[in-house]
Amino acid sequence: MSWDEWVRGPEVEPSLYAADFSRLGEQIETLLEAGARIFHFDVGDGHFVPPVTVGPIVLQWISPIVHRAGGRLDCHLMVEQPERHFEAIAKAGGDGVTFHYEVAEDVGALAAEARGHGLAVGLAFNPQTDPEQAAEVAEPVDLVLCMSINPGYSGQTFMPEAFGRIERLRDRLPEGKHIQVDGGVGRDNVPRLRAAGADLLVAGTSIFGQPDIAAAYRELVALT
Repeated sequence: MSWDEWVRGPEVEPSLYAADFSRLGEQIETLLEAGARIFHFDVGDGHFVPPVTVGPIVLQWISPIVHRAGGRLDCHLMVEQPERHFEAIAKAGGDGVTFHYEVAEDVGALAAEARGHGLAVGLAFNPQTDPEQAAEVAEPVDLVLCMSINPGYSGQTFMPEAFGRIERLRDRLPEGKHIQVDGGVGRDNVPRLRAAGADLLVAGTSIFGQPDIAAAYRELVALT
């Protein structure tokens, strides 16, 4: 499976970590009706990032809702040993995994293992990592995720230095390699993020923190 099969152009990905979990299925259906097709699903292990977040048990309940509408689930593994989770994510209905450069001794081997479970593959890197380091090993993956916050908690403020980091990344990646950005994405920075080269925009609080999540999603899409 590859991201090229999913992407319709610039995509705004609602980040489910910021959702109201008492109404998770309802909110997913609302966003599907508004046009959302790729949902970002964060998994944290309490080691690589401080919080322990949701995992495959939640994923298995929401994946039928997303898949019935033709959507996809993009799973961001903020964990120390991502390979331990590939099989469970795939069985629970995840469509792709993104693991971190900072824990990947062999990006190619991890990518191949993930693809063996039928998953699309991404490579994330933290604000403290140089974009050039991630770009150098990005050949086996579909996308590179530039974190614009320190991973772990939703609702953090966007780091403006991410604009330059995305530009540096875009200069070093081949055309067609997707660039994703995650953290503090909202209406004030979407146009500039697109201009810098990002085409996959993960948005949490700027969607789920608004009174009308469908309108908030559509507003961000209009800015891409």
